[in-house]
Amino acid sequence: MTTPLSRLKSYTLVLIQFGALLALAATGPWIARHTVFLTMEIAALALGGWAVLTMRIRRLSALPDVRKGSRLVREGPYRWIRHPMYAAILLGALALVLDTPTPLRWGVYTVLAVDLLVKLHYEEQLLTAAFPAYRAYQKTSKRLIPFVY
Repeated sequence: MTTPLSRLKSYTLVLIQFGALLALAATGPWIARHTVFLTMEIAALALGGWAVLTMRIRRLSALPDVRKGSRLVREGPYRWIRHPMYAAILLGALALVLDTPTPLRWGVYTVLAVDLLVKLHYEEQLLTAAFPAYRAYQKTSKRLIPFVY
């Protein structure tokens, strides 16, 4: 059940996430110049796109809250990682920071990473409460990095 406090937490996490992404966009190029980092950025876009297509775009939400009528997705990239969209955001943002590194951009990336980890843990609590099968799914997949974490 969603409470006003849980909604505030969800909106705060999303606000921090988008604020950090906007700060990265405002402090450097949006497209990496170096081939390695551009490849990372393309891989992040591909992973994010695959996750959205697997989940179905109409079910997409930036909020970690579980919507009524949701289903537990375990196909596509979700077979190996439970949060491929967060992984895509972190990979793409890292590519941009590595391509044009500054202390400010590293600080913003750190805020983004911490925020997404907090959001991920919060979302997992909500998913565990909403789906009895989520605990078993956690045993067969990793959070962000296949076979690692």
